[in-house]
Formats: sequence, structure tokens, C-alpha cells
Amino acid sequence: MATATRQDDASEDTVTATESIQGVLDALDDAECRAILEATTGDSMTAAEIADECDLPSSTAYRKIDLLDDADLLTEELRIRRSGKHVSEYACAVDDVTLSVDEGGVELSVSRTDAAAATDLPHPFAD
Repeated sequence: MATATRQDDASEDTVTATESIQGVLDALDDAECRAILEATTGDSMTAAEIADECDLPSSTAYRKIDLLDDADLLTEELRIRRSGKHVSEYACAVDDVTLSVDEGGVELSVSRTDAAAATDLPHPFAD
């Protein structure tokens, strides 16, 4: 059975689980998902801000955010507002994705952004 492993370097993951690799590839194959990753590279954005920036309907933006979140390509944090209506904001969680294919199988290496690597939250690709 394929497994997912986490490298010693806290900012790079190696993924060998077929479902995890496919999820990342599906997200990166989607032009709207790539636009969201580009938009959230500099600053965190709410779903509404992402929809505006990427010229997407809200329902599409939420669906694409879910796809990127499931593939662990976005980080999600809570934006605290004085009004008490807190909202999730999203940021690109990766700097680089590399796909390798050899006689040992398929392997996906994901280099995390500094902010994503620094979180203390459990990582879905961790053992």
C-alpha cells in the first residue's frame, strides 16, 4: 500500500499515496484553482475577496477553495473582526510542487511556504 511521509525538513513533504497525489494534481489541473493560488500567494484573502479577485461566482470560489484545502494547497485561518462576525481567510500553502516518476513509483514533493511550515497544526501528509 502506498504511504505518505513527511521529510525531516519541516517545509517539504513527500507524498506517495495515490489518492493524495491525485488530489493535488486535480487541483493544479484546474485553471480557477491555479488563479486562486496565485491570488493568495502574497496575502491571505477571504472567500469573497478571492471570488472578486479571480472573477468567480461565490459558489465556484467556495468549491475551488474546498478542492485546494482538501489537497492541502491552502492554509485556512480565522480573521477576527470587532463586529464579532469572524471569517475564514486563505493563503497559498506551497512554494513548489514536483512530480517524480521512476521505477519505484510516483512521488510528489511539496515545498511549503514559511507560514504553512511554521504552523503547529497536524499535517494531513504526516505519519
